[in-house]
Amino acid sequence: MTSDTRSPLASAYFRFLQLARAVEALPDGAPMDANESALLEAVVLRWHEGHAMTVREAINLAELGSPATLHKRITRLRNKDMLATYSEPGDRRAKFLVPTQQTLDYFDRLGQSLQQVQTIHAA
Repeated sequence: MTSDTRSPLASAYFRFLQLARAVEALPDGAPMDANESALLEAVVLRWHEGHAMTVREAINLAELGSPATLHKRITRLRNKDMLATYSEPGDRRAKFLVPTQQTLDYFDRLGQSLQQVQTIHAA
């Protein structure tokens, strides 16, 4: 396939994917598989929208796996210091998932990669 058949937007997105892969390979990052990344993105997007996701809600994301599988992924992300949990004072029944500083730094690096791609393709 020749590169001249790709649209500029597709090329920009491919460049972002390359940079994102480089960010994920950084030594300070915890390696994640695609399923863990998808779960982390769902949890963090919900948190970013102002509504922390509960563990129960996360394990019911059927499009990302079975409840048992999702529970294992949550545990792995917590062990990698990518997610933390908290309970509301006075109500310990619900545990909420929140990103850690490591996760916020990870998404910051991805955002920097996206900005770099935008700068390259704007020139």
